[in-house]
Amino acid sequence: MTHPSDPIDKSQVRNAATVIVLRDRMTAPRILMGQRGAKAVFMPNKFVFPGGAVDKDDHAVPLASPIAAPCAARLEDDSAPGLGPALAAAAIRELYEETGQVLGTPGTWAAAPPDWQAFAATGHLPHAAPLQFVFRALTPPGRPRRFDARFFLIDAQDLNSDIDDFSAASDELSHLQWIELDRVRSFDMPFITEVVLSEIAARVQDPTPPASVPYFRNDDEESLFLRLHGRPQPD
Repeated sequence: MTHPSDPIDKSQVRNAATVIVLRDRMTAPRILMGQRGAKAVFMPNKFVFPGGAVDKDDHAVPLASPIAAPCAARLEDDSAPGLGPALAAAAIRELYEETGQVLGTPGTWAAAPPDWQAFAATGHLPHAAPLQFVFRALTPPGRPRRFDARFFLIDAQDLNSDIDDFSAASDELSHLQWIELDRVRSFDMPFITEVVLSEIAARVQDPTPPASVPYFRNDDEESLFLRLHGRPQPD
């Protein structure tokens, strides 16, 4: 058993959540992205969506609203039982940490974990209902970090913050900006980010969840492009 004070094994595959924020989707769609630092171990200098690994405290975070169907069921496919709420919490936390944007509903939180205290200080509780599960990707072997990342799409109108104010963001991402969807591929991005953007562009004006979720799985033996449909849930 790993002691709480032991360092994290950076070679292990970690569950992660990434958030794609889309604004003006019906008129002039733009995506929120930022640039990772030149000294970052994972994807240095690349433009990426906000996101990061699930932390231990994310598993116990009280969500003001759950992830909606059918996304909740699809998150359970080929995953540890009950992981979905922790992934949603991580998505909301990372979005706030890296951009200062709040996906929450007004409310007070008396005993927020340390990594959640800044979010709680905004006067909001994490709001998972707008998170739309749209893509999953497992980092290929041999990389300095490996993540089993779930990508969530939200509409900027669901944020409870000024979407042009990044003053509360950490310094993990620089050059935070809204990038027009039709010119985003001119930026230096990871391959998987380009793949996800293609999926988003194909359904930018459709606010409903996709019929199934693409899963780009790079394991130790082979790379597979799968689809997650979600199992029927009991009434």
